[in-house]
Amino acid sequence: MKNITYLMVFIFLTVMSSCKNSSENNTGNTETAQEKKRSESLPEMSIYHLPSHWTNQNGETVELKDLQGKVVVMVMIYTTCKAACPRLVADMRNIEKQIPEDKKENVLYVFVSIDPETDTPEKLKVFAKENQMDNEKWLFLRGTENDTREFAAVLAVNYKEISPMDFSHSNIISVFDQQGEMVHQQEGLGVDNVETVEAIIKMADKG
Repeated sequence: MKNITYLMVFIFLTVMSSCKNSSENNTGNTETAQEKKRSESLPEMSIYHLPSHWTNQNGETVELKDLQGKVVVMVMIYTTCKAACPRLVADMRNIEKQIPEDKKENVLYVFVSIDPETDTPEKLKVFAKENQMDNEKWLFLRGTENDTREFAAVLAVNYKEISPMDFSHSNIISVFDQQGEMVHQQEGLGVDNVETVEAIIKMADKG
């Protein structure tokens, strides 16, 4: 896991450098003084520095920085997956059930699609309802192919299309604090998630 974290840090810095150069060249990108101040106060490794835009299951545009202030538990899946993804969904549900009631409102569970071409907002919404995850604590996101690959690199998640609507991919659940800095990763399917739950509760106590 340490090797994954070190790799993630290296990739993140590379991606952020690329994003910064792109942003500097985009003269049409305006940012309010308040947004700039909030951005400057974030840790260097915060995912909320990333400028990518996403669409949620309700068809609304979302930036990662919109998630600031919550403990975020995140996993990358695709809705047509019949093998690993249902188990990752079950793992996320199991984690959520272990969070004390007085901490639940401080935690957000995010699913990012690795197949944005197939996973339209409509399909994400159906998927959320089918899995009884259609309330505000569950968020489903899709982005462009480029943004999806960049973000997967930041999370150290590898994925590859092996046939139409079928992907091989890493099974990693990541936990971020209120400032968007990664504090924990859980790798594997159906694994003991005690440490993940402890990390979430610890961060939620700071909310």
